[in-house]
Amino acid sequence: MNTVPSNNTRLDYLDAVRAFALLLGIVFHASLSFLPVYIGWAVMDISTSEVVGVFALISHSFRMELFFLVAGFFSHMSYHRKGAANFLKSRVLRIAVPFVVGWILLRPLLVSGWIMGMQSLRGEVSIWPALGEGFASLLGDYQAPFTGTHLWFLYYLLIITVGLLCCRTLVTRHEPLYRMCVARVDAVLMRWCRSPMAIFAVAIPTTGCLWFMGQWGMDTPDKSLAPHWPVAIIYGACFTSGWLMHRQVDALHRFSQLRWYKALMAVIAIIAAVVLSPYESQSGHPQATVLKLAFQFSYAVMMWSLVAITIGIFRRFLDRPNKTVRYLADASYWLYLLHLPLVIWLQIAFAEVALHWSVKLALITGITLGLSLLAYDLLVRSTWLGRVLNGQRKPRLLSAARFNRPALH
Repeated sequence: MNTVPSNNTRLDYLDAVRAFALLLGIVFHASLSFLPVYIGWAVMDISTSEVVGVFALISHSFRMELFFLVAGFFSHMSYHRKGAANFLKSRVLRIAVPFVVGWILLRPLLVSGWIMGMQSLRGEVSIWPALGEGFASLLGDYQAPFTGTHLWFLYYLLIITVGLLCCRTLVTRHEPLYRMCVARVDAVLMRWCRSPMAIFAVAIPTTGCLWFMGQWGMDTPDKSLAPHWPVAIIYGACFTSGWLMHRQVDALHRFSQLRWYKALMAVIAIIAAVVLSPYESQSGHPQATVLKLAFQFSYAVMMWSLVAITIGIFRRFLDRPNKTVRYLADASYWLYLLHLPLVIWLQIAFAEVALHWSVKLALITGITLGLSLLAYDLLVRSTWLGRVLNGQRKPRLLSAARFNRPALH
């Protein structure tokens, strides 16, 4: 049964899911300086923990997949509300423009953060020279423009959206073929979402893609504009699933139903991935191939089960209007765009401070969110920039509180 929601209906729980995926990414990046092994991050803190490694493994396995699935859902909604031409115009305005402008503004700050991080290992940090080198790198970067930031996800969102629309255009040229494809896809989608074995079924091709990653688990494709095809296929599958589930919202509901076997599946997959992950550094192990395959399959099951469970939890508890959730959902895109330079600079500032890693992680995350939310409310929410990022201008929370008028509608 096709139960496409009204275009005027705001799905609060999916707004919250999208915000959660982006905010989880902020915590993920804030945690990387506390890993017990050096991974090439800007700085390594004096307080580290194995717990951070487990958190990073689990959160990295599903946060972007979750984001792309919800992005596909809302993209299909926007496409049918606005039409093809206006939809493409909105994608350029809300995705391509932030990608290009964000790279120009943020990459020098990120490069300077890496420079200062290396300096901090020697016990000295020179802020202004590092900033100068950061901006110089922007002017001299002709070989890999628009790379080297956390904004790669916008680039892949553009690629996947354009690819999906091209495929749709080709199929719709022949009306009988289009109707046949739609009917079959809808039927398969509903059968897949009903099956208790659905996650295992989709984990198998996902494992095949994971096998071609540069590391065990998902790669971060931020080094080149040449598409990393295994990554693009996985995120494309998530986006396409969300796109199709907007046509069949019952499929989304069935996929995200909270069931004991999904929780058990997730727990077993998480334990297996955590236990197997140390073998990545043991390439000479006699069973290296089997161990890698077992890890990749566990990782794939962990990925899809956590995506389904997260949507189910938010649907269970946040499927109603909530002013705070809506505000954070509106702000989350800006928060994610802005956060990484703040996170890295704060990690450098706290790296040598004699505090427990959990306290420093909380401080770094809290200060980053606080400053970013303040900037959002004062400079973004009610301005033209808020219209670009959120689709419309909205009243500020601080000014509304000051003049005793409602902030959120």
